[in-house]
This record gives sequence, structure tokens and C-alpha cells, in this order.
Amino acid sequence: MIRYVAVIDLGKTNSKVALVDTQTAEEVNVVTQPSALNTTSAYPSLDHQAIKAFVIDSLAGLAAKHSLDAITVATHGATAALIDAAGELALPVVDYEAQEMDTLRAEYDKHRPHFKDTGSPALPGGLNIGAQLYWQQSIYPAQFAKATTFLTWPQYWVHWLTGKRHNDITSIAGHTDLYEPRTKRYSSLINDMGWTSLMPPVTHPGELSGALVEPLVKKLGLRQSIPVYTGIHDSNASLVPHLLSEHETFSVVSTGTWVIAMAIGGEPVELDETKDTVLNVNARGECVPSARYMGGRERDLLGVSSSASEDALVELLSIRSDPAMHMPAIVPGTGPYPNATACWVGTGVEQSKAFRDSAIALYLALMTHESMQCIGSAGPTFVEGPLAHDDQFVQMLAAVSTRPVYISASQTGTSVGAAMLISPPLKPPAYELVSLASDRRHELVRYATLWQQRLHDHIK
Repeated sequence: MIRYVAVIDLGKTNSKVALVDTQTAEEVNVVTQPSALNTTSAYPSLDHQAIKAFVIDSLAGLAAKHSLDAITVATHGATAALIDAAGELALPVVDYEAQEMDTLRAEYDKHRPHFKDTGSPALPGGLNIGAQLYWQQSIYPAQFAKATTFLTWPQYWVHWLTGKRHNDITSIAGHTDLYEPRTKRYSSLINDMGWTSLMPPVTHPGELSGALVEPLVKKLGLRQSIPVYTGIHDSNASLVPHLLSEHETFSVVSTGTWVIAMAIGGEPVELDETKDTVLNVNARGECVPSARYMGGRERDLLGVSSSASEDALVELLSIRSDPAMHMPAIVPGTGPYPNATACWVGTGVEQSKAFRDSAIALYLALMTHESMQCIGSAGPTFVEGPLAHDDQFVQMLAAVSTRPVYISASQTGTSVGAAMLISPPLKPPAYELVSLASDRRHELVRYATLWQQRLHDHIK
């Protein structure tokens, strides 16, 4: 019986290894460290060796204290590896925030498929994996020619763990330009660019990939090998518990470096690629309208280190006519207002940091609501990840959306979902309903209405 699953959860900001008890749908232990970047490679890339060392140390530490019954992987998107016949990297793994790809963007755009086919919007830097591959092939043709297999980021780690080569449907369909979600096949770009031979089979998350290779069995101090399961795109892992629930219509907001809203059974809408909407594919292979903005990164850039104080929020909401507000977009080129210029407006901007932190929490919630409107969100909203524990964020989201908002007790928001694909829990994960007193709800709605009015003027 598989009960304890180790989840290698690699986010853009932090790398984690979590041990999940699948019977209780709870994390028994979580080890984390900042994600590693390579500062010596020819272009901005991820430090796969540093990540490997962290994963080995973390898994060995967990194995010394707990039973490990299986391993799976959840990672951020827009990242892939080109490996050679020996399984080594043919080229460094592109950091998707690298701007080098933009130098060939005009050329690449002549080849990329239409949004209506892929549900993948044109994004800056390396956020479209197709743009990464085009740039690597153009700038480093000799190294590119040595590649035999293209692996999305979760499956690179599954390959390291098992030696198996395949991609999972949630990662290959995530704004890569490489896949057609509706027809469930690789896009025309693959054939046009001559990449067909690089593409391994596509599998679904939760399928058995293989057994942990013997060298890693020894390094981790295990008595015998354990099974390793196909990985998953991290925001789609947050969706898994709800796909297994009785809800037919709901939304999930996965928070981390990115805030990603996903609508299941929502209102029918036509996605607008200029507003950073994406047609994702969930673990079942179903299309999921999604929208995103770089909320966690924006929060960091604005200097928020912890949840804002209640006193600061009371003070902010007491300013009736011209309260302090933040306007998008701090990270340009992403989110529902990618061309807007970030700024502060209103009274009290120069007051205490706690005062600004409250305004930032409300800004993030209002931006999340804007993203959710782009995808026809309906029904209850479930918030996963770090912002689930920001009281002011979830209060504003509940007030402005006028729909129930539930918050997850999970630390990572993705590990439990990834583990549930392997072994469904005896009881579902715990969620808490966000409750609001009527006067607080009224104050938040008034603030939201003012923000929306100013937003309209801001983006003209």
C-alpha cells in the first residue's frame, strides 16, 4: 500500500520536498530552500546540479525519519530540458525570465501557431517554451543537434529518478506553443521546426513511470527501490483535490511566484490572449480556462515580508474619499493589464510600511478577481499556496467576488494534489471558509469599487 509520498515540488522562487500522508491528505514534513540559478552559463539558466544536491539531501533526510513509499514531482511551467543519448543536458535549462529569446521574437512569431489552436498566448522572454527552443536552435545549432529528447521540467526529474523519457499532458500544454489542447496532439510548430524526433510519448500525471534507479536507492539509504510516478505542472496539482470532489462548478487560485486562476464549469467566455489567459489541460486531460499574473513576484518587489496588520487595514479603509491604492502592472508583459505602468495613487502612500502592506494585499486580491473574470469563474473559490494564509487577501477576494472563498491548510498548495493522484485519501483535504462581518464586507466592496474606477482611468 502506498501511504507516504515524497513530492519534489520545484517552484520558481523556492524548491521544496514534501512528505505527504495520502490517508490524511496532509504534509508530514516539508524541506525548502531558494531555487538555484546558474550564474556561469552562457545564458540565464537553472542550476540543475544544485537542485539535485538539495533533492538528494532532502529525500535522504526524510527517509531516515519516515517511510517513503513512492516519489512524484510537481514543478513550475515554461521550463524544459534538452538531453542527449546519455541523458545529459545538451544545453543549459533556460530560465524563463531570460530576455534573450526576445531578440529573435519577430522571426519566431512567423512560425508559432495561432492562439485559437494552442490556447497559448504570445508571452515575453522564455515564457513560451517554443520560443526557447527556437532561440537555442538558432544560436547554438551544434549543441542543439546533439539533443535526442525534449523533456518538460517535471519529466526531466522523473528521467533522473528512473531513466524513463516521457512528457506529461499538463506541462506540455501550459502556454508552450507546442500542443493543441482540444485535439490532444502536438502542434504544427513541432513538425514545421523539425522537432518531431525530440518528442517522447505524452502521459497523464499519476501514471507509474518506473522504479527509482539503484544509484539513488543507495544515496537515499533505502533498503529497496520504490515506484516513481509521472510528474505534473504545479498549478494543476493544486486543482487535483477539487477534481476528485463533488463540486461541478468552482475555481481554484494557485498562489506562489505566479497567481494562477483556473475555472471549472464556469461561464462560457472567449479567452483574450492579450490578458494573459491560457487554455490549460488538467490531470484528466480536460481543457481548463486559466488566467495568471505574477502576484508573488509583485508582492516581493513591493517589499511585503509578512501578512499586514489588522490595525493598518482598519486605518486604510477609514479613508473614505481617496485611500491609498496600487495600480498594475509591476511585472510588465504579464497579467490582465500587461501594458499598464505600475503606480501608487491616493492618500497615505507615505505612511507606515504596514499601511502600504495592507494596500498591497488588497491590490493582489483585486488583480486576482480581474483575472478570474477573464475566464468566467463561477461557484466557490479555493485558494492554495502562500496567499491562502494572507487574511486581508482572502477577505478582499471574498468581498469583491461575492462568492464563497475557501482556504487550504497546506503549506505548499501543490504537494497534496500531486500525491493524491497516486493514492486518494481516506478523507479530503481540509479547507476553511473565509467569513466576513457585514460592515467589513461593505468597506472592502467600497474600496474595490473605487479601485476599479481608478483602474479604468489608469489603463486608458
